[in-house]
Amino acid sequence: MTQALGISLASSDALNRANWPDYVSIARLDHVTKHVFIVPGVLLALLLRGVRSESVVSMAVLGLVVAVTIASANYAINEYLDRESDKHHPTKSARSAVQRTMSGTLVFAEWLALLAIGLCAAWAASLTMLIIALLFASQGIFYNVRPIRTKDVPYLDVLSEAVNNPFRLMIGWAMLDPSTLPPSSIILAYWFGGAFLMGAKRLSEYREIVASHGKDLLARYRKSFSGYTEISLTTSVLIYAMLSSAFLGVFLVKYRIEYLLVLPAIILLFGKYLALSMGPGSTAQKPERLFRESGLLVMVAFVSMLFAVFTFIDVPSLDGLTSQQFIAISRGD
Repeated sequence: MTQALGISLASSDALNRANWPDYVSIARLDHVTKHVFIVPGVLLALLLRGVRSESVVSMAVLGLVVAVTIASANYAINEYLDRESDKHHPTKSARSAVQRTMSGTLVFAEWLALLAIGLCAAWAASLTMLIIALLFASQGIFYNVRPIRTKDVPYLDVLSEAVNNPFRLMIGWAMLDPSTLPPSSIILAYWFGGAFLMGAKRLSEYREIVASHGKDLLARYRKSFSGYTEISLTTSVLIYAMLSSAFLGVFLVKYRIEYLLVLPAIILLFGKYLALSMGPGSTAQKPERLFRESGLLVMVAFVSMLFAVFTFIDVPSLDGLTSQQFIAISRGD
């Protein structure tokens, strides 16, 4: 009986052991759609600096390899190190690292391999790209690995995850101009814009999981949630949106005043996304699936169209916004 039970347990353990598709899945290659945030970096570099790299095609390919492999390296350690807490999440509990027994050695080897590919591609591209790649990879360590593990600290979890957005912006920029970086105003706007997206994601998770399973389960899933309330999350999301809009306004006024006319549409886009995050089963919890939201895509297309229009149309009457002027009510003595 004992022998038979031992064979049964051994067989069960073998069946539960992760195989190579499981190790591939933790790299989350299906999240490649998030790298769409590289595109504005390319367009901004083209508009503001022009093409300053010797081979745009090779730089673009190398830049994409950098973005995909470094992000996948970060995802791999994220999913493995979160396997215990993910057990408490209604959907993340189905992840391979939770359902299967994975070898820490193999996950570490996968992380190193992806990191090596990304850093080699960055080195082949430019020194600028290599520095960006190193910072991108460092973010994954600080965010996921103890004793730092910023994802366990309220607010810092959002800000440290959102920094991936400006890294993608800089990768896109460096594809065309490896000799400079984007203006600090647009980097900060991108960072706080990313914080808005990540904050809205947490707000959506908070509302849904608390309603269905209670806050205790939520805190077991992610430690940082113990320091949040629905009110504090909503407030922080609004603050991130306002900070992003403020820095974006600085950039728009400084580099092309006509772009300021696009700002109201961008603010409406923020509002649309916030409303989306508050709906049941919101795709804000899975940003890689946002391309299925037709209403959101229409608004993004509209914003893109406005940027294109005001790239070529001058509005001289806006020049007064860049200097001190007062509305005269009566003629002074």
